Amino acid sequence: MTDARASLVYRNLTADLVQQCADLELRSFPAADPDELLGAEDIAAYARTFPEGFFVCLDGDRVVGQGAGILLDFDFDNYQHTIVEITGEHQCGNHDPAGEWYYGTDIVVDASYRRRGIGAELYRLRKNLVYRLGKKGIIAGGYMVGYRTHKGTMTAHEYVAAVRRRDIYDPTLTFQMDNGFELLGVLENYLPSEETDGWSALIVWSADA
Repeated sequence: MTDARASLVYRNLTADLVQQCADLELRSFPAADPDELLGAEDIAAYARTFPEGFFVCLDGDRVVGQGAGILLDFDFDNYQHTIVEITGEHQCGNHDPAGEWYYGTDIVVDASYRRRGIGAELYRLRKNLVYRLGKKGIIAGGYMVGYRTHKGTMTAHEYVAAVRRRDIYDPTLTFQMDNGFELLGVLENYLPSEETDGWSALIVWSADA
């Protein structure tokens, strides 16, 4: 049997992949406002600003997965923020090479390539970057994809608490927990979405853990 992962190659973002990455973003988040997603102009800015923090998975010449992020400092005592506030222009304008944390801004896998270990490999590459640069860890706003079926009966805080206890399985948040992330809180109006009513979970992975 042929290993479905054998043809996959991982590399950092380059300018020639910008449009493919933007197309993957659009088709992967059909319920989101396109203006809130990474577009070609934004991804081109990443290629200029911090390509080392933007990982791309290729099957031949086709982009089938990607994980983006920037470096910044973070105030855990005042953690409420939106994706726009914390990342700046093009979602990478606030990149600070001296920042203590890698802030994950985007991770997505083509629907036809899921369950091939791409997401786990993108997380591994991010963690390796954190170790290599001597940073404290990874922070992100975790998309609460399963909340759409529970928001009529529980608050976002209750939902995240239930996922944390593993009373509820969330395809995204549970996967992140399985990759060593903690669910530390809930972010309001993080990213406009009818599925989540704008809520996301604050997730953190510590390099010292």
